[in-house]
Amino acid sequence: MVEYKVIKPDLGFRRHTEKLQDILNNEAVKGWKLYTSNVIGQGFFILTFERDKNR
Repeated sequence: MVEYKVIKPDLGFRRHTEKLQDILNNEAVKGWKLYTSNVIGQGFFILTFERDKNR
């Protein structure tokens, strides 16, 4: 069985690539894998993570 986590990152205008990389790495340490990313508006997007619930 799996569980999901959805976040809407606030990356701002500066260093957004580094901030996104930090988010992905921090979630990976907690066992989360990026499942999908979706654009939800003008420049806004959400990240959906997945991990095994019985880990």
